[in-house]
Amino acid sequence: MSVKEMILVVATANLTSAEVAQCLKVLSDPTRLLILKLVQKKEYCVCQFVEMFEISQPAVSQHIRKLKQTELLKEVRRGQWRFYSLDPSSKHYQVVVDVLNYIDGDDEQLKELLMKETPVICN
Repeated sequence: MSVKEMILVVATANLTSAEVAQCLKVLSDPTRLLILKLVQKKEYCVCQFVEMFEISQPAVSQHIRKLKQTELLKEVRRGQWRFYSLDPSSKHYQVVVDVLNYIDGDDEQLKELLMKETPVICN
């Protein structure tokens, strides 16, 4: 999908109240919200989230699964590894970006996560 097509999808996305509620429900978890804030700027591998959030790989995978089910993440495979970024073609994209923009750049949790960021070690 081209950038022009993605912009058109986002610009014409009219969501039902149920769709907005489902999106906000997924965003209501602090870990998922911070994952989305991180992938808003660049792509990450699950192994990086495990280190940054200090939670198990299965726990990270459950958060990723819920974000994918709501079509908020774009997944790219490189060999056996998967990398995730915010999906700009998602019908929920504008809702998510609007919410993420409320997170202060000086947010302590976000700053702690970024300090724990390591290069991808799963390659």
